[in-house]
Amino acid sequence: MVQSAVLGFPRIGPNRELKKATEGYWNGKITVDELFKVGKDLRTQNWKLQKEAGVDIIPSNDFSFYDQVLDLSLLFNVIPDRYTKYDLSPIDTLFAMGRGLQRKATETEKAVDVTALEMVKWFDSNYHYVRPTFSKTTQFKLNGQKPVDEFLEAKELGIHTRPVLLGPVSYLFLGKADKDSLDLEPLSLLEQLLPLYTEILSKLASAGATEVQIDEPVLVLDLPANAQAAIKKAYTYFGEQSNLPKITLATYFGTVVPNLDAIKGLPVAALHVDFVRAPEQFDEVVAAIGNKQTLSVGIVDGRNIWKNDFKKSSAIVNKAIEKLGADRVVVATSSSLLHTPVDLNNETKLDA
Repeated sequence: MVQSAVLGFPRIGPNRELKKATEGYWNGKITVDELFKVGKDLRTQNWKLQKEAGVDIIPSNDFSFYDQVLDLSLLFNVIPDRYTKYDLSPIDTLFAMGRGLQRKATETEKAVDVTALEMVKWFDSNYHYVRPTFSKTTQFKLNGQKPVDEFLEAKELGIHTRPVLLGPVSYLFLGKADKDSLDLEPLSLLEQLLPLYTEILSKLASAGATEVQIDEPVLVLDLPANAQAAIKKAYTYFGEQSNLPKITLATYFGTVVPNLDAIKGLPVAALHVDFVRAPEQFDEVVAAIGNKQTLSVGIVDGRNIWKNDFKKSSAIVNKAIEKLGADRVVVATSSSLLHTPVDLNNETKLDA
């Protein structure tokens, strides 16, 4: 039976609740507990909405107070020294890295004056992310367990989710070396980072997660040989570990054909491909799928507010079923729905 999946859900809220709450916190109008409550309420609302809509595979850890790449930097302790010297709370560290922080001294707190990390465009979308900055003194360690906490949060609601993580190769490749370590190649840190991913994946498995979605969007880029080799190395490493959740390797925003050699034979349960942006890759992708692997067919546009072309989409899905069988096909959004509004009824200024 064909299942349905959503790769990620808009976190802003139907009435921009997240934007209002974060700005309220930055301006001192609401407390951190009030901010966290808005986040929890939005996550609950999003999970329930998808459950009620009949979505089979619902994402978790797709929520962020800033952006999902910055969340990983905080999770893995990729925090430049200029932020750690202020002894900020995790959420204030996140915001300081994302937007800078200037705060006058009080009787209980010293003054803070720190600029933000670099913000760059998220592929060809209108979204931006805070670029990870690595140095020779970077020491990976886990700061909390956000992916696990949010999986358990959904589990308490009776909703079994598929946690989402940006993959290790994309995380490193999209980062940069700090100015004091300009000769550092971020991908050279892969061996140090992989055990941290394994630790989080193991914690997710212990919490009851049976499957995780690991996003490697760099697989649609013209990757150099060392990045392709890093993909092989990372997922071979995961395949050698025991008791981890099944992995769906997710790509989006383009064709993976130039990097198929790096993808072929990886020990992952499923491959997600964006057939909205690159339908022409279908035959080559299907030919590369392993005999026991599932193909997640990205045919619901994650970046378009308009209704899907059902005839066009169903033709691709039916072709996949014909080639692989219904039990090895998942119908999915092409990418996360992050780039779209939650409810068109609240969007009154869209072009006709």
